[in-house]
Amino acid sequence: MRCYLHAFLLCLLFTLFSLLYVFSQLASTLEDSDSRGLREQRVADRSSHDTGYLLRKMPGLEGLHERQGGVNREKSGSAVEGHSDERSHLAVVACGPRLEETLTMLKSAVLLSKKPLHFYIFAEDDLQDSFRNALESWPRIVRTKFNFTIYPITFPEENAKEWKKLFKPCASQRLFLPLILKEVDSLLYVDTDILFLQPVEVIWSLLSQFNSSQLAAMAPEHEEPRIGWYNRFARHPYYGKTGINSGVMLMNMTRLRGKYFKNDMTAVALKWEEILMPLLQKYKLNITWGDQDLLNIIFNQNPESLYVFPCQWNYRPDHCIYGSNCHQAEQEGVFILHGNRGVYHDDKQPAFRAVYEAIQKYQFGEDMETTLLQPLEESLKSTKNTYCGRASHLFTKKLKESIMSVQKDAPQR
Repeated sequence: MRCYLHAFLLCLLFTLFSLLYVFSQLASTLEDSDSRGLREQRVADRSSHDTGYLLRKMPGLEGLHERQGGVNREKSGSAVEGHSDERSHLAVVACGPRLEETLTMLKSAVLLSKKPLHFYIFAEDDLQDSFRNALESWPRIVRTKFNFTIYPITFPEENAKEWKKLFKPCASQRLFLPLILKEVDSLLYVDTDILFLQPVEVIWSLLSQFNSSQLAAMAPEHEEPRIGWYNRFARHPYYGKTGINSGVMLMNMTRLRGKYFKNDMTAVALKWEEILMPLLQKYKLNITWGDQDLLNIIFNQNPESLYVFPCQWNYRPDHCIYGSNCHQAEQEGVFILHGNRGVYHDDKQPAFRAVYEAIQKYQFGEDMETTLLQPLEESLKSTKNTYCGRASHLFTKKLKESIMSVQKDAPQR
């Protein structure tokens, strides 16, 4: 009887040890699997957050169409579809009599860029059909270079009237782009009176130069403090020595949406959507330039978040009307021309107007060297009696290089 009992106990012990071994192997397998998953997740996180040039998340255009009322225009068979990861994303806000000016800006972007583009056009209701019809009328070979989405002008309902009347109609729309275009990772915002003199992808590549804390890039308002506006007249905080100009603003909107901003209203850091209205309420009697002033206040309190690019990326009449004071442009030429204060449409700065009219009158498909560049150079000769006219060779230096490069790579017909 004892023999049977010993045999039973041995079998029972063997069975228990076998079960323990099986469970230990299973646990080890699960742990290895979890560890691999965690390592993969960390690698993905590093690729999208820790590097200077973030992994781009493409905008969910259909989702934006449904949630924000955007009107999509997808180009079938275009270069965009095959190389969506190469797209530069460009936003503009147009109200009032800004249709033609905005189209000329978009035209300059398309003419000189080699990589595909996506335009986000925020426009008043009565301008939307005009934008759509104009862009769709461009030649098919040009339309393969870009997509566009049209959005209505929208502000937070509870404060819409206050935001609309700030500075100029619709100007403060740019402050809400990160909250409207929630699925867009990075964006280049420009005013309607911008002209690109070299490809958009060149300024887009500055995203790769952001350090881990930077989430936006702008140029200084002035290089020369003696003629600076903010350092002489501002009644509110501003960035750096002379403030910043928001007419050309490159944004990593993923970082911007996730950032908690220091401020002078509370000891608690606030997110982007939380800080805008309190800032407006505090400073609305002291600000002159609307949304640009609010951006100056924000980056005054959070200077580590701003990447400052040189003045040739946002070259304005102030850089030449008192004598040349953009040294980088003197060395490398003007990259982006900003015709603020309406100088494209009056006689105050004929050199600026000449560049605008040359691009506006150019017909798609014509040789850009002979029908855009050469007539422009001839027109600029008559502006030499003005300070900006004397610096007008800086306007064509980079433009000439860009035109030569584009035409060199253009397919032979």
